[in-house]
Amino acid sequence: MNKLLLGKAEERLKEFDDNIIDLTVTSPPYDNLRNYNGYSFDFETIAKELFRVTRNGGVVVWVVNDKTENGSETGTSFKQALYFKECGFNLHDTMIYEKNGIAMPDAYRYYNHFEYMFIFSKGKPKTFNPIQDRKNSQSGTIKTHRNFKTSDGIKNRKHEEVLPIKEYGSRWNIWRYEIGWKKSTSDEIAFEHPAIFPEKLAQDHIISWSNKGDLVLDPFCGSGTTLKMAKLLERNYIGIDISEDYLNIAKQRIPITISQFTTTDYLK
Repeated sequence: MNKLLLGKAEERLKEFDDNIIDLTVTSPPYDNLRNYNGYSFDFETIAKELFRVTRNGGVVVWVVNDKTENGSETGTSFKQALYFKECGFNLHDTMIYEKNGIAMPDAYRYYNHFEYMFIFSKGKPKTFNPIQDRKNSQSGTIKTHRNFKTSDGIKNRKHEEVLPIKEYGSRWNIWRYEIGWKKSTSDEIAFEHPAIFPEKLAQDHIISWSNKGDLVLDPFCGSGTTLKMAKLLERNYIGIDISEDYLNIAKQRIPITISQFTTTDYLK
């Protein structure tokens, strides 16, 4: 099941069966921080529909940030996170997407160079494949001492153990990525979209929260980054976008032949 669907996410999601999506990785057009040709979305309906279509144990990765308006951040990201919980999702983790640069300096606050990556799960996540690329400074072996009591509960003794320490451990929940021209992706056409996120960000979440053959959704698929990485990682995908121009960009980036799209799958 590989599909590109034209239309509003809140409307197209209503056409889906219950409990079919294993993973959603997306970044909505939050707080009008980017020019999306005047498009908007019904957040609350989408959140409810995502809960309905997500399998038990499925995960939604929601990448958002807040606009600063009249000297104050809007807090939209937190409001959305709390609403997802009202819909029935668990807030499994609050992760940070750290960028290697900033969009615009600010004279009155520290420069912002991160976005939130909220990880919502429908119950306990059924899949977690931790990425282990964090270098352990003490790799090799380490000696530990443990105090324990004898059976009579009186005497304390020390027990020495030698434990192996892996060269690499699971990464932490702050992920740093290179952004900008030819860094987020090498696909030049992708930069015709105003707000792409790095291919590696999508890749890392798809690896972490899904398995081969799973169904990955992006209801705001834009230039198709999530869909491209899902295909390369041998997952199935569904992408929705309200802009035909952006879907045409996505169509050119996904590594399949054009003949694999049908009129019922694409621009319906």
